[in-house]
Amino acid sequence: MIEEPLLLGIDAKGLSDDEQETVDYLQMRIFENWPLLNARLKYYEGTQPMRNLGIAVPPELEQLHTAAGWPGVVVDTIDERLEVAGFRLGDSASADSDMWDIWTHSRMEHESGLAHLDALTFGRAFVMVGSSDDGSGMPLITAESPLNMGAVYDTPTHRVRAALQAYDYYGDQAAALYLPDQTVHMVNVQGAGWQVRDRDEHRLGRCPVVMLSNRPRTSYRYGHSEITPELMSWTDAACRSLLRMEIGAEFFSAPQRYIIGASESAFTNPDGTPADAWETYIGRLLALERDEEGNVPAVGQFTAADPSPHMNHVLTLTRLVSARTGVSQDKLGFTSDNPASAQAIEAADATLNRRSKRRMRGFGAEWREVQTLALTIAGNGQVPADAHQIEVIWAAPETPTPAETSAAIAQQVTIGAIPATSDVTLTKLGYTPMEITRLAADRKAEQGQQNLQAIASRLGALQQMQPQPEALPQPQTEPAVANGGG
Repeated sequence: MIEEPLLLGIDAKGLSDDEQETVDYLQMRIFENWPLLNARLKYYEGTQPMRNLGIAVPPELEQLHTAAGWPGVVVDTIDERLEVAGFRLGDSASADSDMWDIWTHSRMEHESGLAHLDALTFGRAFVMVGSSDDGSGMPLITAESPLNMGAVYDTPTHRVRAALQAYDYYGDQAAALYLPDQTVHMVNVQGAGWQVRDRDEHRLGRCPVVMLSNRPRTSYRYGHSEITPELMSWTDAACRSLLRMEIGAEFFSAPQRYIIGASESAFTNPDGTPADAWETYIGRLLALERDEEGNVPAVGQFTAADPSPHMNHVLTLTRLVSARTGVSQDKLGFTSDNPASAQAIEAADATLNRRSKRRMRGFGAEWREVQTLALTIAGNGQVPADAHQIEVIWAAPETPTPAETSAAIAQQVTIGAIPATSDVTLTKLGYTPMEITRLAADRKAEQGQQNLQAIASRLGALQQMQPQPEALPQPQTEPAVANGGG
C-alpha cells in the first residue's frame, strides 16, 4: 500500500511555461485527491483505522482491529461480472482477430480486470497506449493507478487532454507529462533538481491516456467510487459492534467472579508476595480455607454479557448495505435458516446484473478509445476509418446454469428465432470469440468432407446406372480330324 504520494514538487528545467503550468495544476490535483483515494483503498482492503466512540472500548484495547470486509465484497461482486471477451466492427458478424492480437499481446485479459477494479474502488482508472519495446511493432497497453496519476478531462471531446504520472526511475523520482503530440519524461536528479530527461514526439494528435470513469456525473466527470460515504459509515459501525463483541468474549471467556469473606492469604504467595492473577483464578479459588470463625467465604459469578444486541445491530447494518448496494445479505455474511431458492437468487442478482451492464456501456466506450489509439499506433499514425464502429464484446454478467441456458437457446433455435450456428447464439451459450472462430473453421472443414463424400457417393451411383457393355461372342473352334482312317 502506498503510504504517501510518489510525486513531489516539480519545477523541471526544460519545460515551457505552458507545460510547467499544466504540471503544476496536475500535481495539485494528485495531492488533493490522494487522501480520499487512499482511504477508499484501505476500506477495500479492510485496513481502515478504527474510529471508536470512547465509551464502551477501554483505552487499553483501542489497538484491537476488526474488519467487516463489506466494501471489498461490494466492489468484487460487480468486478467479477465485467469481463472483456473480444472486439468486433459494427458491420462484422465475427470477432476481429487483429484487435484481439493487440489485446493479448499486452496481457489485457488480466490488465483490464485491474483497470475495472481500480475504477470501481477509486472512481476512475487510467489506461496508457504506447509503442512496445520488444521489436514486435505491436502497440503496448497498460493499466495505471490513479493514486499516482492525474488528468484533465475534456468533456466536449470525451478525451483526456493532458495527464501527469509519477513513477520510480532506477531509484530516482520521475514523472511523465502526456500531451496530444508528445510525452515529456522528467527525473529528479539528486543535487540538480527536476529536469527534462526525454521527449517522445508521437504526433498522435491526442493524449495517449484514456480514463475509465465509474458512475460519472455531469457535474463531475472523474467518477465516483462504489465505496460510498454511507457504506464506509455502516462499515465503521459494524466494526465497532464486532469489537465490542470481541472484548465481551475476551472478558467472559473466563467468567468474572467475586469473593466475600476471604482472607488476604488467599491472594498472596507463601513468601508474602502478591499472587499472579491467573494463578489465583484457576488455583486458589478452588481451595479457599475457612476463616477463624469457621465460615466459608462466599464465591459468586457475574452473568456474562449477551452478544445478541451486537449481532442484531450488525444484522440491521447488513440490511442497509444490501438495500443500498444490491448485494444480498448472504454475500455480506448473514444467511437465514431457510436457503434461498433459485428464483430468489435470480431476483437478488438482477439489480447487480443491471448495474454491471451499465458499467459495461461506460467502460466500453473507453475501451473503444483504447483500441482506436492502439490501431493508430499500429498504422503509423493513420486512424482507421471505421474505428467509431468498434464494439466491445462482454461476457454475460448473468450466472444461469449451463442446462438452463442450453434449453432456452435450443427452444429459440427450434422456433426459428435465431440461427443455430449464429455468433449471437454461440455467444449466449458461453463460447468465446476465439472459440467461435475455430468452430466456424471446423464447420467449414466438416462441410468440405461431407461435400466430398456426397460427390463420391453420387459418382458411385452414376456408375451403377450406366449400362454395361455386352460380351463379344467367343470364336468356335473346329474339331480336330484324326489322322488316318479308312
